[in-house]
Formats: sequence, C-alpha cells, structure tokens
Amino acid sequence: MSEQATNRAHVELSEIFKSYGGVHAVRDVSFTIARGSVHAIVGENGAGKSTISKIMAGVVAPSAGRLTVAGRRVQHYSPRHALESGIAMMDQELAMVPARSVMENVFLGVESHRAGLLRPRDLRRRFKELLRRTGFDLDGDACVGSLRLADQQKVEILRAVARNAELIIMDEPTAPLTMVESEQLYEIIRGLRDQGTTIVYISHFLGEVLQISDTVTVMRDGEHVRTRPAAEETEESLVRAMLGRSLELAFPERIPCAPSVDPLLQVRNLTAAGRFSDVGFDLRPGEIVGLAGLIGSGRTEVARAVFGADGFDSGTVVLDGRPISRGSPRGSIERGLVLLPESRQKDGLVMMRSISENVVMASLGDVSSFGLLRRGGRQQAVEHLMRDLGVRASGPDALVSGLSGGNQQKVLFAKCLMGGPRVLLVDEPTRGVDVGAKRAIYELLVSLAAQGMAILVISSDVEEVLGLAHRVLVMRRGRLVAELQAAEANEERVLAAAFGAVATTQ
Repeated sequence: MSEQATNRAHVELSEIFKSYGGVHAVRDVSFTIARGSVHAIVGENGAGKSTISKIMAGVVAPSAGRLTVAGRRVQHYSPRHALESGIAMMDQELAMVPARSVMENVFLGVESHRAGLLRPRDLRRRFKELLRRTGFDLDGDACVGSLRLADQQKVEILRAVARNAELIIMDEPTAPLTMVESEQLYEIIRGLRDQGTTIVYISHFLGEVLQISDTVTVMRDGEHVRTRPAAEETEESLVRAMLGRSLELAFPERIPCAPSVDPLLQVRNLTAAGRFSDVGFDLRPGEIVGLAGLIGSGRTEVARAVFGADGFDSGTVVLDGRPISRGSPRGSIERGLVLLPESRQKDGLVMMRSISENVVMASLGDVSSFGLLRRGGRQQAVEHLMRDLGVRASGPDALVSGLSGGNQQKVLFAKCLMGGPRVLLVDEPTRGVDVGAKRAIYELLVSLAAQGMAILVISSDVEEVLGLAHRVLVMRRGRLVAELQAAEANEERVLAAAFGAVATTQ
C-alpha cells in the first residue's frame, strides 16, 4: 500500500449501529478503510463482520450512524447505489443464477449491448480477457448449477473483477479453494490493489489474513475492538483480540484406536465412470480417517456414493457385515451411516425453517408416533443437542437463516447426530467458521470417535486432516494414491501424493 493511499479514506464508518428486534448486531462501530489497500475484518461468527460488509454494500441499512464513501455521506443506500459507487460484494453464500451459463453470470447486469441487443462475440472476448487476467480455467458456456463449489466461487470472483469495481468486498473467498487456487487469488488481489482497487477481506483463515492484508480490523460481539497494520499482528494476537481470551490453537489430543478391531464400514472397488475408480478403504470404531486431495480429485463424489446420495457402477459398501442398498440415503441413515455435506446451504439445511425442524428432518421416525410429531420429545431432544454443541440461538424455534455461519454448521452437525449414527462422513466440517467454532468442532469429532463412532473427514485444509486423523488417505484423479499412518503423515507427503510428485523428506 502506497503512502498516498494511507492518507485517502475510501470508506468511513462512524458510530454505526444495527439492531434486529432489539438485539444489537453491531454497536457503535467506527473505523476507516484506506483507498488502494487490502483491509481485513476478522472476528468470531456473530461478531458483526458480515453485517458491516452488508452495510457497505447497501444490502443492510444501519439503524444509526454515518457511512461515508469516497468523501460523500450516503443515505437511503441500496445495492444499486453501492454498485454505482463502485462497490461490489462477493458473499460467503454464493448468489448466482444456477440455470444460466458461467459467462452470463459473470456479466449479469454489465452485458455488452448495441441498439438494445446483446453482443455475444464481445462478451466472449471480454470473458477470455478475464480468464487471462486471473489465470482461472473455466468453460464460459458451462451451466453454473453443474459446477463444483470451488468453480462457482471463481465465477463470483470473475463477476466482481468484470464490474471494474473500485472496492470489492470478499467474504470467505478461499473457503472452497485449493491451496494453489488460493495463491492465484492472492496474486489477483495484489494486482487489483496495485491498480488502486480497495479490497475488504473477511476470512477465518488468520494466516492468509496476515499474508494478504495491509490493515486488520478486529470485531467482537458486534463491537469494534481495534484496527492495526497487519505487520503488527500475529495469529495469536488476533485470536486473543477476537475472543477476549487466549485459545489453544493446537488440535485436541487424539485418542488411540485399536487397529485390530473389525471395521464398521468396508468400501471395496467402488467405481463410477468419469468420477472415481477402484476406491477401497475401511473405517473402524473409534477411528478418524482423513481423506485429502485436490478439489476435483473425487473426494466428495466418493463420500456421496458411499452414503447413497449418488450412484456408482460397481463395487460394494458394507456396514457391519451387511451391504448397504445403492442410492438410498434413507436406508443408510436407518443403518447408522450419515453424511455432513460440503454445502450447508445447498444440501444440508433449509434456511427458512427453524433449528428444530432442520435437526429432526432426517430422523422423523425417532420423534413421531403414527405419523404425528411428538412436539415435547422433539423439543427436548433438539434442546439437548443445541446445549451439547453450543448452538447460540434464542431457542429451537429460531430460523436457521438468522444464525451465524458457525452456528448453522453446528445445527448441521446436530441434524446428523440426531439419530445416533455409528459412521459419520463429514465433508469440509469447518468451512466458513471462526477459530472458536472450529476448535469446538474438532473437540466434537475427537469426542465422537472416543465414544466408538467411525469418522471420515474430507477437508481441503491439509493441516486439519493431519491434526485430526489416525490415518490419511490421499486421492488424485479419482483414485486412492496413498495411505499414511498419523506418525508418518506430514504436509509434504500428502501434497506430493495429491500432485503426483515425490516427497523429498522421510
């Protein structure tokens, strides 16, 4: 960030308040974002980060306070006004038109026209230039709804860049990206900053915050804690400021599992043409197995096939010595096998329903008699899970859409645990949650394993896999290419297997 940029305010927030039904989401927040800088905002889920970003983007109107953009105080602000002021926002929950193509989504609202008619050739030229500029590899004609989550995130990034925005708000932009793709994004961000674009960067990955940002604002319980140059912060200092206390960043101690115990789950020669081939592994009671690999390696596809959400061409899935019916999630759940999906919004939760409704959705037989729900029993079971998982909400009847990302993820865990499963498949268990909630989820997984549950953890975060797993399986191009015991697994070996390279350390 240049010295000139530090003296030019792009956005000023002064004494900002936002209340929902008497509950303060943000209280008396004041700080300044310098033009041409990368300004990170960090805090726990529910700290007010997203509310502040939505106020800047015109999505949410403050209850009180002053918002100044480029030296001009704005009132009666809307998303359209924000766009006209050069502000674009990439939300954590991707907002696109799934039935439209990548190119149509990227240029939605900023299409090339002549005499009221679209100019497809010009759009294609602009799209190719965007790909060249960002280094992304996307098919402009592909339907967005058919893309992996990581590729949908790339579409959001391209859309923001295509608008030539002067200020881009990025909310958890790297959550679904691989390490290589994240590095590409960092380069894009640095390039945009060097061209004078301001980036507001919201992330729970504190290492990347310190790597990419010039300035860091910390929020806690809806209040502004401090704003400092990133060079003056460390991960530990940010955690203390976010939580108001220190937090042990290491993973919980693994409870050893007996390798001689018979497997609960056996997967043999599982194959689905074009997705994965000849995949086999065991899960034992009390064991956490990590499934690592690059996005697109087939990790999620294998988990969905094992659970029965997607079909497969050949192979077997055996639970407790008995095969599981193909293509039957209900049958898997009844047998004690559940899947926590990668996207809580798309596949996991019904956002406009209550916590209680979401939690019991997959286990109605446990809380009903003769087809009628037993409300008392249901509420008691849901309240018990909410208490055990530390879900912060007004009660079981609160809408899931009103919860922070970390609390939504805990509700998704409650839904999976409602029926008392014996095998748990978790896909990106800590995506989009803060350090406090992340630690709570790690402790939950270790505790469940200690109680005899068999757990498969799929994660793009190699450190997460290494910190939790007794064994690590690595996939590449739809095949299992490595199996490492915890004692021999390290980041270099996992990444070498994922990339098809040779590790240099033993």
